Amino acid sequence: MTDRHTDDATLGNEMDAAVWTAIGLLAATSLVTLFYLGSRIDALAARLDARMDAGFARVDALSARVDTRFDAIESRLDGFASRLDSHLDRHAT
Repeated sequence: MTDRHTDDATLGNEMDAAVWTAIGLLAATSLVTLFYLGSRIDALAARLDARMDAGFARVDALSARVDTRFDAIESRLDGFASRLDSHLDRHAT
């Protein structure tokens, strides 16, 4: 005949060990997942930064082109305004 208390204690110890093993595995899995996702997020952020830098460079280049075009138009309008002023001055006298 076996001692029932000894069997219950052994079963309880085995259950405790199984529970702590499951907790350890879950914690390890969670940490690995956390670090993996963190590295993925960092990689995506680096890619996004590179794409944004390229986009900003493109916008800067287009802005420089637009500024050049506006400067050319402004000089043409200044020339036209001076010719108009001289024309009006001739007819004012």
